This record gives sequence, structure tokens and C-alpha cells, in this order.
Amino acid sequence: MTLRTVAAALGLLLLTGCGAGAAVSDFGTVVKGAKGTTVPVELRSGQRFSLAVPSNASVGDSWSLAAVPDAKVASFISQESDGESHQPGAPATVYFVFNAKRAGTTEIRLFDCWRCGTDRTPKDEESRRQSGEAVFTLTVR
Repeated sequence: MTLRTVAAALGLLLLTGCGAGAAVSDFGTVVKGAKGTTVPVELRSGQRFSLAVPSNASVGDSWSLAAVPDAKVASFISQESDGESHQPGAPATVYFVFNAKRAGTTEIRLFDCWRCGTDRTPKDEESRRQSGEAVFTLTVR
């Protein structure tokens, strides 16, 4: 196989491999949450799952993983977005994808820092009021 053939094959994989820019194509069991909620999640060992939160980047939503789970209980895979648009009012969902590992209980916290910018800290009272966490209490059986 020539270098040109390898390069062409790699280019094709990059164009078709992940569809819509997603790093993973299997979100597993999807569990929905939102700012200000605590959601119990019960799964079995080896199960892939995603924690989903509503988002609208055009108004300032910016979700991140605030507290990682106990690595013995679950491992973080990636953060994905579905329908993300910067058009005013355009809804989207942000997915935090994990694998359930061993039996146990842990907590996963997602933080929406509303209009915070790159430093991830609310800049004013309105930003502090609109920011918040979605908490998921995970039990792996």
C-alpha cells in the first residue's frame, strides 16, 4: 500500500467515522437531568450511560463536568452535544458519556456556568443566579 493510498483511506475515515462530529456513537442508557435537580441512577456493571442536560449556547449555557465519579464505580468517556446551535433560542442537549464499572455508589455533578467565559466563574449577580448544578447519584449493581 502506498503512502498516498494510506492518506486517502485515513481522510475517508475522518470524513465518515464519527458522524456529526461526535466522538462516540453509542450514548448507552440516557438519563435526563437539569439545573437544580438531583436524579438517582441505577445501572449494572459494564453498562454505558449518558447524563443529558438541556442547553442553549446562544443564551450563555456552558456545561462541564464539575465532579468526576469515583473511578472504581464509573469512568468518564466524553462530552457530546446534539443539536447545538448558536441561533437565538435554539435548543440542544449536552451528553456526558460514562461506563459503569464496579458495584458501588458515587455522585456526578454537572455545572452550567451561565455566561461565564473561559475562566468558568460567574462574573456578576445575574450569572451567579442563572448558573447551577445537575446532580446524579449513581448506584452500580
